[in-house]
Order: sequence, then C-alpha cells, then structure tokens
Amino acid sequence: MKPFLIICSICCFVAILKLPIEYYTFLRTIVSLGAVLLIYHWVKQKNYYLAIVFALILFLFNPISPIYLHRKSIWIPLDIITGLLFLIIAFYKKSEPPKQEEKATEILPVQKTYARDRVVSAKREIK
Repeated sequence: MKPFLIICSICCFVAILKLPIEYYTFLRTIVSLGAVLLIYHWVKQKNYYLAIVFALILFLFNPISPIYLHRKSIWIPLDIITGLLFLIIAFYKKSEPPKQEEKATEILPVQKTYARDRVVSAKREIK
C-alpha cells in the first residue's frame, strides 16, 4: 500500500502545474481510490478520526460527481495538503509499545523423594 500512497501524493503535487483537464480527471480517480483504501484501513483499525479526514478527501476528489472550485488558487493548497497527508500516512511508523522480554526460566527436574531419605528424629523414646 505504501507505493500506491506515494504515487497518490506525487500526483497531487504534480497537479499544481497547469495541465490538461484529463490529468485532473485521472487525479480525482487515483486520489479517490487511495482515500477509499485508507478509509477501509482506518475503519478496520477503529481509528475513526483519520477515516473522517479521508472521507472528506474522498468527497472533495470524487470522480463520479465532481466538485468544481473553478479557481486554481483554491485547488493548489488542497492538492498540497492532500499530497502531504498521503506522504505522512505512507511513511508513518506506528510506534509499538516496547515488548516485555520473556525471561527464560530454567525448568529444573523435580527430584523424587523416597521413604529412606526422610530424616528420623534422634530424640525418639524407646520403650
């Protein structure tokens, strides 16, 4: 998934340039796919805040019913922020809690005791 997220972010950064409308249709498609994958991933991990963030990205970049903001000056910051979000998610390493090392406990064999091994008290009365 990491290479796909990097491709999504590169596509967002390239969108800053003046390109034909076909590229922006491609951008909407690729960013929407990336957002759907991340929404699925975050919902599966029960991280709903990030799922909501990428649901907003999906809403903004969806190719089925596109949202036209008509000004490039509005889209440039959105493309940069979206590209940075994809890069952050791609390179973010989840810090795992330190694992407790299992101490190797040595299992000693249990020694059997026999009746002859019992200590007999010397103060026994003899009748």
